[in-house]
Amino acid sequence: MRLMIVGHLDGYISTAGKIALQRGAKVIHCEDTDEALGALRNGKGADLVMCDVKQKIGPFVQALEAERIHVEVVACGVNNDARAAVKAIQDGAKEYIPLPPDAELIAAILEAASEEQTSMIANDPSMKSVMQMADKIAPSEATVLITGESGTGKEVMSRYIHKKSKRKDGPFIAVNCAAIPENLLESELFGHEKGAFTGANARRIGKFEEAHAGTLLLDEVSEMHPSLQAKLLRAIQEKEITRVGSNDAVKVDVRILATSNRNLEQSVEKGEFREDLYFRLNVVNLRLPSLRERPADIVPLAQFFTDKYAEANGVDKKSIATETEEKLKSYGWRGNIRELENTMHRAILMSMEDQLEPDAVQLQDSDFTNKGAAQSEAKAPDPAGVGGAGGEAAIKNPGAVEAMIGRTIADVEREMILNTLDHTLGNRTHAAKILGISIRTLRNKLNQYKDEGIDIPAASGEGTSLLRFFGDQHRAVYFGDTDFCAFLEIFRRFDFPC
Repeated sequence: MRLMIVGHLDGYISTAGKIALQRGAKVIHCEDTDEALGALRNGKGADLVMCDVKQKIGPFVQALEAERIHVEVVACGVNNDARAAVKAIQDGAKEYIPLPPDAELIAAILEAASEEQTSMIANDPSMKSVMQMADKIAPSEATVLITGESGTGKEVMSRYIHKKSKRKDGPFIAVNCAAIPENLLESELFGHEKGAFTGANARRIGKFEEAHAGTLLLDEVSEMHPSLQAKLLRAIQEKEITRVGSNDAVKVDVRILATSNRNLEQSVEKGEFREDLYFRLNVVNLRLPSLRERPADIVPLAQFFTDKYAEANGVDKKSIATETEEKLKSYGWRGNIRELENTMHRAILMSMEDQLEPDAVQLQDSDFTNKGAAQSEAKAPDPAGVGGAGGEAAIKNPGAVEAMIGRTIADVEREMILNTLDHTLGNRTHAAKILGISIRTLRNKLNQYKDEGIDIPAASGEGTSLLRFFGDQHRAVYFGDTDFCAFLEIFRRFDFPC
């Protein structure tokens, strides 16, 4: 656990640091947020930042987000100033800690930031065998490829392996390869020098250097562009990297863990993933079973999340009623553990009984005996506009409603996604914005359609400022900084078909 303390806190800084050190944390101190940001840029990573409420917390949090530095920030102050506490939370701090520091409170915060992410529940035989393999390979230096459906806990497993490894005292650094734009991922991994590209205002240490003597997780590595795969392969083989804008090689000592929810062998066959990189990553393969394959873990996981969110929301903890357990066990859980976690979060807030009653558990499909083969991961887009407006919208567009009869939700969702992608000329970012989903979700959907043999529109340039018109259709597609949805709204106001 790495703790960064920012500010002076009227002399209480040393006390808070000593408490954290006694609890096993590694502590670094920065005078202000500028120094803290510089330290994070230079590879002095942190899992948690405790920041004096007098510091410029808002700009600090914004800078962290802009530079994709993922670290939790908690504010702390000497006086019980309610206004300062509220402003700190509004500025992006996750919590507010009153000082003088309470040892148990500091310990609880450190524990919440570290141990929760490595909690593993494995009562089902299918999961026990995976845990046995994980325990065997964790102390080694072997590269591990963790596969499984989305939401099965691949990142939690990677943290578990790190905690059980010889590198447990070193940093654990995770990079989501699907969430970072292709043109930025190289500098995210390998770092960059000042002036290497537009916006590179200072030298930035990459994740490989930040993970030195520790573990680097390449989350959703299958989403990495082929041109970058070659550079990643060289970094793994040679154990050295070169920052963007530099010619000097830097030696790194990291253990690589990678995750994927795709069939990488099929990706290799299709030429989407390098075969040599696949074999370099797949020294040990851990396949995490879906939640449907580990029924004995459903209720214990549900109770774990119920207790977690009861405490987080300040409500009484509750046991799960027997009828509720049966309801949970008979559901398909297409979204796996992630879906279960969200469901139990809602349930503890909705529950009105002494035990968690069945009515508090709201599931997407009323057919709970369906094991998930035909369930949709999320609510499908509503091309006819009937979802929220009920009969009124149906009357306005009865033909669209009739066209949907007899079709599955998955078919409607696929058509909506592909039509939107065609409308944006293949621009993934703008298509995701119009659909109201994340770019990662869109890419996963498109990869699924590719695997099913469906033609996908080629990706267009994501950053060129270009306005195009198409004949009498007057269809507008804008690529650039202007909000795309707002731009389309302008055309709608002038009765241009969009």
